[in-house]
Amino acid sequence: MKRGKTASRRKRATYRHGDLHRALLQAGIELARTGGPDAVVLREATRRAGVVPNAAYRHFAGRSALLQAVRAASLSALAVAMETELASLDPDLSPADQARASLRAIGTAYLRFAQAETGLFRTAFSVPDDPRGDEDPAKAGSTGRNPFQLLSDALDRLLAGGVLPPARRAGAEYLAWSAVHGFAMLLVEGPLRGFTPEERQAIGERLLAMVEQGL
Repeated sequence: MKRGKTASRRKRATYRHGDLHRALLQAGIELARTGGPDAVVLREATRRAGVVPNAAYRHFAGRSALLQAVRAASLSALAVAMETELASLDPDLSPADQARASLRAIGTAYLRFAQAETGLFRTAFSVPDDPRGDEDPAKAGSTGRNPFQLLSDALDRLLAGGVLPPARRAGAEYLAWSAVHGFAMLLVEGPLRGFTPEERQAIGERLLAMVEQGL
């Protein structure tokens, strides 16, 4: 009887904050961080959270619901990485140079995140989703903008700064995103995995310059 009470106290101590939803989500994020989307399993998340599996269903209907929540958190983390890179830009740059630097900052943060947080990066794009009109705050950074919106904002700055011709603004997000995402995937899952950090950086910088000039 005494052992049962001790175990019960341990479980309750795990959730002094009473937020099981957040604990399960955090467990799912850690699973994704180390193993990507396939590692996000509801039963393992409950085990890590220290509760019985049935308790999770009060918060997540199943694995897909947990995966979607972890995916949103991964996109939010990517947005924060982009915001951090944008915040480091020189505020005294001319509008045109600021616009160019903003687009490079978005791409640089994207590539860095893909390599530093590969599990979360893979999870962020593991479920087909149309980013157009997506206003889910769970996918946004501290500014309330998700990664796709931050990219759109950078392109709008190119337009306002006279760098991007108005006739070429429509759909520019998909061109820039496709190029940078493709390179990121080659680095984390493809034949470029063996490249040195110096090679990755050099090619990445050339790619971002190519995207800017090509738009």
